[in-house]
Amino acid sequence: VQDVDHKFITGLEYYLKTTRKCAHNSAIKYIINFKKIIRIAHANDWIDKDPFLHWKGKLKIVEREFLTEEEIQKIIDLDLKMERLDQVRYIFVFCCFTGADVKKLNRRDISLGMDGEEWVKTKRSKTDTRSNIPILPIAKTIFEKYKDNELLKEKEMVLPVLSNQKMNAYIKEIADLCGISKNLTFHSARHTFATTVTLTNGVPIESVSKMLGHTNLKTTQHYAKILDMKVAKDMAILRSKFK
Repeated sequence: VQDVDHKFITGLEYYLKTTRKCAHNSAIKYIINFKKIIRIAHANDWIDKDPFLHWKGKLKIVEREFLTEEEIQKIIDLDLKMERLDQVRYIFVFCCFTGADVKKLNRRDISLGMDGEEWVKTKRSKTDTRSNIPILPIAKTIFEKYKDNELLKEKEMVLPVLSNQKMNAYIKEIADLCGISKNLTFHSARHTFATTVTLTNGVPIESVSKMLGHTNLKTTQHYAKILDMKVAKDMAILRSKFK
């Protein structure tokens, strides 16, 4: 610990980005966690000074892919003949309207809320916080579709979830069939829930933050910034038409 200085920290950042091939934000997050340990050492007088005093690690804002209402509707309306794609389409749409992590979702996570309606109630392993989400009608229809499936009942699963690799490959296939050029993954469904489904429809950011299980409102504010950027781009196109 005594050998950690500013040079060591900048060297560690370089090592993570080059040798370890970490993306900028991943490298910064690793160093921020390391910084917490060093701060504990400094607070306990195990080291004389804080080597992080002049280190400024800034996370880059990443534009996350999310779907518009029109794109969600395209996926819902798509006539799919292949069962594997049809199945993944339903799971993806369920995610878009709940923001839930379907891989970890089991039947015990669905229960009645104080309003007498069904909610998805889970604990986010990433933040160790509760995430309580009311189930919207379209998500409820999908849940009901698989409710009596004997195999799913036996495994206490809500939906017939496949591996991440397969589901991400299939949703890309579905996007192609819909003429959607975005690089969709199942994580895009969570971003869609935060932006298009909730924030765009006037759900307060505090409520969205609570539903997503965020510990910090700043994390949720990123989604609001994305929407602002989209408005700015749309208005720029409009301005060019009136020139």
